[in-house]
Amino acid sequence: DPSVLKGAFVGHTDAVWGLVYSGPHQRLLSCSADGTIRLWKATEIAPALNIFNDNQEMGIPSSIDLVSSDSSLMVTSFNTGHTSIFNMETRQRILTLESFSSSCQINKVISHPTLPISITAHEDRHIKFYDNNTGKLIHSMVAHLDAVTSLAVDPNGLYLMSGSHDCSIRLWNLESKTCIQEFTAHRKKFDESIHDVAFHPSKCYIASAGADALAKVFV
Repeated sequence: DPSVLKGAFVGHTDAVWGLVYSGPHQRLLSCSADGTIRLWKATEIAPALNIFNDNQEMGIPSSIDLVSSDSSLMVTSFNTGHTSIFNMETRQRILTLESFSSSCQINKVISHPTLPISITAHEDRHIKFYDNNTGKLIHSMVAHLDAVTSLAVDPNGLYLMSGSHDCSIRLWNLESKTCIQEFTAHRKKFDESIHDVAFHPSKCYIASAGADALAKVFV
């Protein structure tokens, strides 16, 4: 139905890797293989309000999220292994999180819904936890047998879910950082498996999407 399409935000010159919507501000954030992160006004089709990393200083952005504890901030991860927090209005880079293996690509970054913590998923099988106030590494763990591709935290902030190219979804207790459940969810295709995982915002459902062209919902 053509009437559903409001229009297209034009600006990126390569694939868009990440998209996140801020309800309170009616803003849309996107990150792209063209190296830029762009902030759009979601209510009207217009050029981007702000463009970040246009000189590719940090690398190519791979994932973005809104910082839950401060609605003016966003956290972005890069293929260089860096993760930075930006102020969306001033375009300033507020903080770059501590990194010891800066060449390892980060596939996903998420902000904890209630704590000032960023969580990153790495190509080298690690999941890492950072303090948003100091940028310090809180905890690092080898979480899967292959690259960690996706992360999600439940709305109450108690459990972390991770997906990997090892075909498994793992559920973690965030307080103890221990795996409490693991199951195989998707078949491999071209050495890839799970691309995304998600918690339902109110019901006891989780979902995953994979390279096998399937999306699954689990109760």
